[in-house]
Amino acid sequence: MFFKSEAGKSKILDLYHQKLEDLSIDYSEQLLETKFGITNIICVGDTNLPPLLLIHGTGGCAPQILESFPNLSSKYCVYAIDVLAQPNKSAENRLDMKSLDYGKWLIEIIIKIRLKEVTLVGFSFGGFISLKALEFNETSIKQAFLIAPVYIVNGNPLIGLWKMFIPLKMFIKTNNSKYIKKVMDALFSEYDDFALKYMSFTFQHCNMDFSPLPVISKDSAKSIKTPITIFACENDLMFPGKKMIKRAQNIFSSLHKVLLLKGSKHVPNTENFKKIEEIILGDN
Repeated sequence: MFFKSEAGKSKILDLYHQKLEDLSIDYSEQLLETKFGITNIICVGDTNLPPLLLIHGTGGCAPQILESFPNLSSKYCVYAIDVLAQPNKSAENRLDMKSLDYGKWLIEIIIKIRLKEVTLVGFSFGGFISLKALEFNETSIKQAFLIAPVYIVNGNPLIGLWKMFIPLKMFIKTNNSKYIKKVMDALFSEYDDFALKYMSFTFQHCNMDFSPLPVISKDSAKSIKTPITIFACENDLMFPGKKMIKRAQNIFSSLHKVLLLKGSKHVPNTENFKKIEEIILGDN
């Protein structure tokens, strides 16, 4: 199971609901049955507007990614997806990253809520899910915006081990906050107390997946026809920005635009998220 205990799950969901309440937005929420597991979806905006699927990264949840993009609902009907096997309200089923299952899951969601001409916005692992969906069946997808996505390149494993995974393992073992702060400092351009608490609870109370991250093959990337915009983060330890842009330009035949967020770590700051949001809204 993803959650180590019901008590730990309850603590995380209390934070989840706190963040959703703090957003002070009008929303609807639904639990959608899929063959991969129950999926929680938060819908914000007029359902007559073009649909946009917003997909968070590892260790995240729909309310957090909604907070990063507060204005998308001005031009889109936003469906923020709680990713499976993450600290949120969706099922605890972890899918095989080497298969197309995450893509099949996302396309099933699109079909079941009867969406067409969908815009995908995926951050980190959400970018991986978006690319898997494009590999599997891109007919219902209009465009994709990928922010520091998993699945294009990986960083230096020794640097990742030293700066992130050793402190993370030490935090899980000791629950000493100095170790989780080292992880946060390595990953986040900026973070607040809520993000620190959510990540701390996640690694205390969840069984996280530390298996190697795959990368998309050149042939699969070239087969994708949907316009893709990539926002790469210059100082991203996990998925280095310049390395990502170089490979993306070599393998994606449908690459629409790339932008290097200078000085940004894996998780961009508020200013860069605002810049990304403006570009997404400008391409509506």
